Amino acid sequence: MIHYKTEEEVAIIKESALILGKAHGEVAKQVKPGVKTIALDKIAEEYIKDHGGVASFKNYNGFPATLCISTNENVVHGFPSEYELKEGDIISIDCGVLYKGFHSDSAYTYPIGEVSDEVMKLLKVTKESLYKGIEKAVYGNRTGDIGHAVQAYAEASGFTVVRELVGHGLGRNLHESPEVANYGKQGRGAKLNKGLVIAIEPMVNMGTRNVVQEDDGWTIRTSDRKPSAHFEHTIAVFKDRTEILTTHKYIEEVFKF
Repeated sequence: MIHYKTEEEVAIIKESALILGKAHGEVAKQVKPGVKTIALDKIAEEYIKDHGGVASFKNYNGFPATLCISTNENVVHGFPSEYELKEGDIISIDCGVLYKGFHSDSAYTYPIGEVSDEVMKLLKVTKESLYKGIEKAVYGNRTGDIGHAVQAYAEASGFTVVRELVGHGLGRNLHESPEVANYGKQGRGAKLNKGLVIAIEPMVNMGTRNVVQEDDGWTIRTSDRKPSAHFEHTIAVFKDRTEILTTHKYIEEVFKF
């Protein structure tokens, strides 16, 4: 069952998303070689708590942290740890905020120092594929239109799209219907009606699209151990417009690529 949101509820999600965006911005200031990923998690947790929010991911089905931090071949759901970022790494940081009863969710992948041209292309294409998907997230379209746009753009650039992990509705719950796959056929899937709030989140791999789950029960990595990138926004669909509720502005004020 899809839970459509009122204008007032969307406004609250946007408030949640602003806390989230600024938390991402604080984390971005410290994304550099030599920093332990556990330190980034602490920054996000403290910022969210200090601004009246709750970390959506912490304790969600037993997840132990505020941030999902996934480096290099890890696609999503990685744990913050004592691992120190090093030159040439990439790091995906995914975070959610619960505020006034509503969740927001967004992710961004960073290059650490100098990375190869092919890795930089992966990041740029994945980020661009997110916006290709959002362009199709308009009233009257279907989730398949979003997935098709993401898939077509990523694959035309020589990359592959993860099939096992998808975007999702969100609101009072972190994960709601409908699922929003990053592949699909135009005109198929759930219809995008007024008040639909969804997270669109392309996960794009340099090599095979196949993934495996690590023994920790959470971390998903590419089966060939080639790099993967992940970008995400929470959006709301109205009859006359689509709004991107989350923001990468505060990340990109301090970290541009």
